[in-house]
Amino acid sequence: MTDMAGLKPEHFQWQVKDRVAVIRLNRPERKNPLTFDSYRELRDTFRALPYAGDVDVVVFASNGGNFSSGGDVHDIIGPLVDMDMKELLAFTRMTGDLVKAMIGCTKPVIAAVDGVCVGAGAIIAMASDLRIATPAAKCAFLFTRVGLAGCDMGACAMLPRIIGQGRAAELLYTGRVMSADEGHGWGFWNALHDADALEAEALALASRIAAGPVFANGMTKTQLNQEWNMSLEQAIEAEAQAQAICMQTRDFERAYRAFVAKEKPVFQGD
Repeated sequence: MTDMAGLKPEHFQWQVKDRVAVIRLNRPERKNPLTFDSYRELRDTFRALPYAGDVDVVVFASNGGNFSSGGDVHDIIGPLVDMDMKELLAFTRMTGDLVKAMIGCTKPVIAAVDGVCVGAGAIIAMASDLRIATPAAKCAFLFTRVGLAGCDMGACAMLPRIIGQGRAAELLYTGRVMSADEGHGWGFWNALHDADALEAEALALASRIAAGPVFANGMTKTQLNQEWNMSLEQAIEAEAQAQAICMQTRDFERAYRAFVAKEKPVFQGD
């Protein structure tokens, strides 16, 4: 295991406190766009998280009243126009690798979204395990509005599973903004909170999860994602094996001892 509290990224903000990591894109004056460098650095950070001994939950927070405006028009969109197919495919694979790293990081990820959350920013929210937002959150998968397909970074696979095929199709074809109320009613947002309470609510949720059985939480995340491609019989067998592994943890024994003693279990992640 490695410690990531001392990580000093160049292209986003990073803080670890009480086993919760907080990420913020750090260009609030431009509504936090992504660049080639921030894509790479985020991907590498999430790839390192399975080996982090000091992080149990990640909060991907907003900054300056906005989450992310997606790929930077000048730093990404402009250069892409001049790239050949090999270079373009390397880029699109890299952006997809960020989503794969988020899914595979074994840590629950909570997106706390205020303001603009569009393009790749909407994808980052989508790829998070839990999503909370403010009433001012404006989420759009706007790829068609810049002449691209809606099938970007896993959107055609993941978004229908969250909000349903028809709703996802509408958003991906039109690129229109999904209002906060729509997103909440459709199950994209788990909850809506006022802007001045959003981050506190995200951190409280993260702390609640971090206080749970960490190893078992990682197993839950793994199964939630792997079972997309399983039959029901395969899923039941995979869960039987996962649960048997969790039954060998000391946290499982702690929960039993606490129940017998009529106490609240204190999980330690082993």
